[in-house]
Amino acid sequence: MSNEAEKSGARSFFQRLRAKLNSGNSWLTTDIAQLLPGRKIDAEILDELETRLITADVGAAATTRILGDLRMRVARKELDDVDALLAALHESMTAILKPVEQSLVIAPQHKPYVILVIGINGAGKTTTIGKLARRLMDDGHSVMLAAGDTFRAAAREQLEVWATRNQVPLIAQSQGAEPAAVIFDALQAARARDIDVLIADTAGRLHTQTHLMDELKKIKRVLSRLDATAPHEVLLVLDGTIGQNAVAQAEEFNKGLGVTGLVITKLDGTSKGGVVLAIAQKLQIPIRFIGVGEQIEDFGNFVAADFVTALLKTDSTQTTRQLPRNPPHDPPRAPGKAPA
Repeated sequence: MSNEAEKSGARSFFQRLRAKLNSGNSWLTTDIAQLLPGRKIDAEILDELETRLITADVGAAATTRILGDLRMRVARKELDDVDALLAALHESMTAILKPVEQSLVIAPQHKPYVILVIGINGAGKTTTIGKLARRLMDDGHSVMLAAGDTFRAAAREQLEVWATRNQVPLIAQSQGAEPAAVIFDALQAARARDIDVLIADTAGRLHTQTHLMDELKKIKRVLSRLDATAPHEVLLVLDGTIGQNAVAQAEEFNKGLGVTGLVITKLDGTSKGGVVLAIAQKLQIPIRFIGVGEQIEDFGNFVAADFVTALLKTDSTQTTRQLPRNPPHDPPRAPGKAPA
C-alpha cells in the first residue's frame, strides 16, 4: 500500500471513529464549560472529572494517574481555562495509551505467520478475522483461514462467508472435530501453498472455564511441533461494551496463554470507551486494532492520540495546545513494557 493510500485510510478511519465512538456528545466533556462559569479550575472541578472517569470504566489506577497529573498542573497554575484543562486531559490520557499503540507487524521470517484468535463468544472473533484477512490482503499478504471453532453450531459456516467474500482458502473439518488437529492441518496446508499468514479461529470460552483454556494451550503445543515459534501472535478479541469485565478477561487470558495483542470491538455501542485506558494502564498489552461497527471500514489500527481526541470529542485547537512539561522533580511515569 502506498504512503498516500495509507494516510488516506487512516484519515478515513479517524473520521469514522470520531463519529461513532460514544455516538453523540462526550461523556466526559459534554458540559465541562457549564462546570466553569467564570471560575478557575479547582478541586471541585477535578472531583467531578474523577467521578466521570470512574463511572466510565477508566478504572481506579488510570483515574488516579490522570487526576494526579491534573492536580499537579493546577498547583503550578498551568490550567487557567477550559481549553487548558482539556489539553492537559488529552495529554494525560494519551500518555497512558501511547505505550500500547503497537501495530501488528507480519514478520517475513515466519512463513506462514500464525495468528491465533481467542476470546469469549459474542466478542466478535469471526467478524474480526474477516476484517483482518481483508486488511492483510490489501497490504499484499496471502491469507488462509482455519476453522478451529468446531463446537459452536454455524461457526464454520460464518467463517466460510468471510472466506468466500475475501476469496481466501479455508481449512475446516466436521463439527466436533479436534480443534488442535484442524489448526495443525491448516498450518501444514499453509506451508504447502506458500501462504504468508494463517489466521486460526477458536471456540469462544469464558476465561473461567479451565478445561477450555487448557484446550487453547493444547493448540499452542500442537502448533509448536511444526513450528517452534508458532503461534506468532495470540490475538485476544474483547467486547468494549462490557466494562471492567473486559479487564478481567484480558488478565486471565494473558495469564493462561500469553496474549500478544488485543482487538477491542463494539466501541460504537453503549460503551463509554474508558475501559481501553483501564486495560492499557493495568496490563500494557499492545492494542492492535479497534472496531466501531460492522463494516470493513469500521476496523482500523489503534492510534492513541486519535482515540483520545475521538473520546473527548475535542478539536485540533484543544488537542494541540502546548502545555508546560512536568519539571524534572516530578515523579517519573512508568508507562510499562509490552510483552514480546
